[in-house]
Amino acid sequence: MSTSRPFFSLAGLRHGARSAVPAFPGFIMFALAFGTAAAQKGLSFGEAMGLTGLVYAGASQMVALEIWQQVWSPATILTIVTVTAIVNSRMILLGATLQPWLRYEPKPRAALNLFLLTEAGWLISTRYYNEGGRDVGFLLGCAAILYVVWLLATLAGYFAGALVPEPRRFGLDLVMPIFFGIMLVPLWKGAKPALPWLVAGLVSLAVHALVPGYLFIAAGALAGVIAGMLIE
Repeated sequence: MSTSRPFFSLAGLRHGARSAVPAFPGFIMFALAFGTAAAQKGLSFGEAMGLTGLVYAGASQMVALEIWQQVWSPATILTIVTVTAIVNSRMILLGATLQPWLRYEPKPRAALNLFLLTEAGWLISTRYYNEGGRDVGFLLGCAAILYVVWLLATLAGYFAGALVPEPRRFGLDLVMPIFFGIMLVPLWKGAKPALPWLVAGLVSLAVHALVPGYLFIAAGALAGVIAGMLIE
C-alpha cells in the first residue's frame, strides 16, 4: 500500500468519474423513483429539486416525503428535521474515515468533497484508497459525476411521474439497497466484524414492528454501535 502524501490532479478527477460508472444504474433508478414520488406527493418542481440537491441522500429524501405536509407546523418541521438528521448521521462516520485523505486539502475543496459524500462514492473511493491510491481528485471526480447523475435522474423522474403511478409496484425502491449490498462484498472481513450489522438489522426490524414512527432507525444504529463495542 502506498504511504505517500495525498495529492490532487485532474487525471485523478477523470479517473474517479470513470470509476463511478458502475454506480449509475442504482443512482438513476433511485432518483427516478424519488422524482416520481415527489411529483405525486404534490411537491413543486423547485421543492423537489431543492430537496434532492440540498439533502442529497436517497433514504432521507424518501422518509421526508412520507412526512411531507402541505401545511407545516412546528411539530412536523421538528419531526422531519430530526428524522433526516438521524438517517444522515451515518455520514459522520463516513466523513471521519476520509480524514487521512482530506487533511492536507484546502478547506473549500474538502468541504465540497464532504458535501458530495455518498455511500456509493465512499465505497468506490475507499477501495481505491485501500489499493494504494492517494489522488484526492479521484474522490471528487467520483462524487461530482454521481451528483450530476442524481440531479438529472430526479429531473426526469419528476416529469415522468404521471407515467409510473406506483413506483414501488415495480420495485424501483429496491435498486439502491441491492446495489449497496453488492458493493459491500469486497469489504467483507469475516463473520465477527459483520455481527454489528446483524444486530442492527434485527433490532431495527423488531422496533419497526412494535413501535410506530421512525424510532427503529435510531434503535438499530445504537444497537449496532453497542454490539461493535462489546465485540471489540
